[in-house]
Amino acid sequence: MPNFRRVFIENSHVFITVVINNRKRELLIDYRAEFRVALKMVKTQVQFQLHAIAVMPEHFHMIIKPQHISDYPKIVSLIKIHFTKSLPRDLRVMLSAEVSKSKTKKKESGVWQRRFYEHTIRDEAELNHLTDYIHYNPVKHGLVNKPSEWPYSSFKRFVENGYYDLNWCDFTELKDYH
Repeated sequence: MPNFRRVFIENSHVFITVVINNRKRELLIDYRAEFRVALKMVKTQVQFQLHAIAVMPEHFHMIIKPQHISDYPKIVSLIKIHFTKSLPRDLRVMLSAEVSKSKTKKKESGVWQRRFYEHTIRDEAELNHLTDYIHYNPVKHGLVNKPSEWPYSSFKRFVENGYYDLNWCDFTELKDYH
């Protein structure tokens, strides 16, 4: 069995990616209100700042700064639990039927991939780079032409706060020059 080690550096931001099991489902967009409620519920249980987020159809990226760095695995776990419990019962039953025996033993629902990706952010340059990555992700996946068109991210909040221009990464005008 692999021995995963996480880095816990107090007062750090953490970049996290969490993926729906069997990436073919668009649960996070189909049940976006439930995801939003789950995230709010977790914020009442464990203190953290949500720096940036992009919710895609089958995964989400976020950068958080937990009050206690060792809380970020708990934050991810609680988001998964609250979101899963908010799904319609018939959907949860259907997804559970697709679960392997090893996942059933570990009381996993079949909604989420077992693990998540995390990266402790070391400096401001890395924080800025990963924030850009998050906000550009819907464009990268071909869902929109520019970040401002994706409604399920913190991009517009960053525009309102003066960190981005509304047309950041809008390359549609450049296509006219070719």
